[in-house]
Amino acid sequence: MSAPPVAGARVRRSLLDAAGLAGRSRGVRALTAAVSGAALLVAVAGLLLPAGLPADRPLTPVTGVALAVTLVMAGQLARLRFRLGRGFVSVSWGEAAFIIGFVTTPPGWLPAATLAGALAGWALLSWWDSQRNLAEMAHLAASLSLGSAGAALVATLVAGNAPVLSTVTAIGLIAGALTYQLITFGLATLTLTLHRDAPARQILVRASYAKIPMFVGNVAVGLGAVHALVDGPLWLLAFAPALWLLQRTYRFHLRAEEERRMWEAFSAATATLPAGTEAEVVRAGLGAALDVFGARRVEIEVRGRDGERRYAQDGPGQDNVVAGLPGPAITRTMAVAGDAVGELTVWLADPTLPVPRDEAAISAFGDALAGALHDAAARTRLAELEERITRDLTQDRLTGLLNRGTLLTEGDRLLRSFDRRRPVALLLLDINDFREVNGTLGHRHGDEVLRTVAERLTELARADELVARTGDDEFALLIPTVTTLAGAGSAGSTPSGIPMALRRARDVVEHLMAPMEVSGVRLAVEVAVGVAAGAAGRVDLAEMVRRASLALRQAKRQQVSVSVFDAAQDAVTTDGLALLAELQDALAADDQIMLNLQPAVDLVTAAPTGVEALVRWKHPRRGQLSPTEFIPVVEHSAELHTAFTTRVLDLALQAAGSWHAAGIDVPVSVNVSARSLLDPGFPAQVAEALRRHRAPASRLVLEITESVAVSEERIVDEVLAELRDNGVKLSLDDFGTGYSSLAIVTRAPVDEIKIDRSFVDDMIESTAAEAVVRGAVELGARLGVRVVAEGVETTEQRAALIALNCPAAQGYHFCKPMPDDRIVQALTQLAEAAPANIRPLRADDAV
Repeated sequence: MSAPPVAGARVRRSLLDAAGLAGRSRGVRALTAAVSGAALLVAVAGLLLPAGLPADRPLTPVTGVALAVTLVMAGQLARLRFRLGRGFVSVSWGEAAFIIGFVTTPPGWLPAATLAGALAGWALLSWWDSQRNLAEMAHLAASLSLGSAGAALVATLVAGNAPVLSTVTAIGLIAGALTYQLITFGLATLTLTLHRDAPARQILVRASYAKIPMFVGNVAVGLGAVHALVDGPLWLLAFAPALWLLQRTYRFHLRAEEERRMWEAFSAATATLPAGTEAEVVRAGLGAALDVFGARRVEIEVRGRDGERRYAQDGPGQDNVVAGLPGPAITRTMAVAGDAVGELTVWLADPTLPVPRDEAAISAFGDALAGALHDAAARTRLAELEERITRDLTQDRLTGLLNRGTLLTEGDRLLRSFDRRRPVALLLLDINDFREVNGTLGHRHGDEVLRTVAERLTELARADELVARTGDDEFALLIPTVTTLAGAGSAGSTPSGIPMALRRARDVVEHLMAPMEVSGVRLAVEVAVGVAAGAAGRVDLAEMVRRASLALRQAKRQQVSVSVFDAAQDAVTTDGLALLAELQDALAADDQIMLNLQPAVDLVTAAPTGVEALVRWKHPRRGQLSPTEFIPVVEHSAELHTAFTTRVLDLALQAAGSWHAAGIDVPVSVNVSARSLLDPGFPAQVAEALRRHRAPASRLVLEITESVAVSEERIVDEVLAELRDNGVKLSLDDFGTGYSSLAIVTRAPVDEIKIDRSFVDDMIESTAAEAVVRGAVELGARLGVRVVAEGVETTEQRAALIALNCPAAQGYHFCKPMPDDRIVQALTQLAEAAPANIRPLRADDAV
């Protein structure tokens, strides 16, 4: 927008307004003064010339002057105007008025008569339009006066004193009319050019096209009127309808040409609206509107998601601080599919009210501009979206750090650019107990914690080091240059950067532990860091991330702040991944998952009281694996665990069915994992296995560890209760090694207690171990449950247990674990060799 006028400008504006020079350029003002002064001098000089007329002239000089003034005034009142750039050109009956005036008026008086008639006509027009532009009136009247002076001079020189109706006079009149046309046309062109309303070439072409047809008609009308005045004045009455028809014809010609020009310009302007940014479209739209509508000023207000923006441009040569904004304004709302895009305001140069054609054209232009602005906004949003997508592909949206993919890409690029022996390191860190932060403060404040951690890591990072967010609360710091300690590597070996990487890791831990304030809460976070180091040419970054992840897992498991990757961790983890796939193959096969069965016997008679199923994996490549080598892998897979448990139950119940068929009525014991007791569907799984093998529930004993049974998880109580309600026996394994034994036997009633072998091994030499065994035996007796001592391997241990009244035992002293194809024979031999005083699994008098 233009700046508001200051006090000095107001005084200047008032003076220029009074003179009608507001908004005009200095060149136009100077031209106006020169033309007005010259016209006044010519008019005065002409009045001093002799006033005589030849004898054949139809009117007296005074009457002729009055007629000339009247004709000039009438010609201006009947003027036709057309737009040329930001200005207007008037086409009038001036040539006809000159021809008639030259015949009826003394030539010297003609400039003054033309000046007076033009001033009178324009004064009347100004009064009618409520516009009083004195400078414009003076400039136009002076231009016409100079034109008539030049025309009178040329006509006098050509015609001389020849008769009025002679050919020579006609030629002189035509030459004078042409001179009048050239002078007035030239002055108008010069004025428009100085005012910068349009280029000079455009003015010449378009003005000539509009004025030449009217010039021919004016000359014809003027010559005809002269003949009528001389030969038959009554013929002048016939001129009225002819003049009316000519006026209508001229008006139609000019209007058609003006509309054709405007719509051509409109089409060219809208077709060339750039497919660029909002600023580019607005800039082109402002210029196009000024050109198409010849406006003094155009304003465009754009409404977007981020508010409103206003753009404006003045027409060339305009001084709106002085001139204000003359002329009517048309404002149109720009919309696309009902959604407002902004507003278009056009100040027209014509002081009269706009015609419907202008309003329709501006509305159509506004629609085209609205579409271009809408497209520009869509392109801008699309560019922003593409930029955001690109940024999201490379950066973490929350913290602005590199994301995992970019870290791997950029990190590999860095590693490839280094010497192969150059030591590099990766720190992978995780915020401890971050869930508690989210749970206590909320996710929004948790995000603030993550941003703070990211900022601190960025502060710690050195040149060329990469900081990334690789997970929810996991960050990485790639150290491409690790200083090695002198002598850290042996001769010819790759130097190790682990000592310095550890130092950096501890610095990170210390820096991140500094208290921070989040939403008014002062808190501190702890992190665990996994460190992986190596030579740039021996590992890629993905491998370093994997190694650092293993080290981080180790740090969390050991509850330390920093841990370094070692090959042992890698081997265990790699084996675990392989075992997971191989276990699936083993479950699909029939001969890999197998049971070793070990009887439990009465300590006195050695008669069998039960059989424990010990699962083994006959691996086709690694040989036989014990449970400690593959059970952890089973525990980490829900689907695999269910299938594995089903297989073990089936094998155990199938084996139990074989010895029951042989007449040996003892149960089979199966170890139950913690995951099973946390599964609400486990009791149903056990019931289904019993149904498949048509076995009573009393035939199955489930061994649970003490630490699992006392879990705070409510589901454990529900699962144990449902198993007992179904009639399945429960055995407490590894008694004495975990939590409070008294708590377990009161919270989860069991049918059997198995004393851990560590106490049995030490009871001969350790009074404390003996006390534990004695306490367990007495507890079982008081509760009415069977007690089994595990790991009995010597006669001394057996004798000591008998002395403590322990009823049953299990161990190599009696029988080693054996395959299921030998268990029936072993149980038969034990049963046949024992007296008939075997104690049942549960006392008959137990409650």
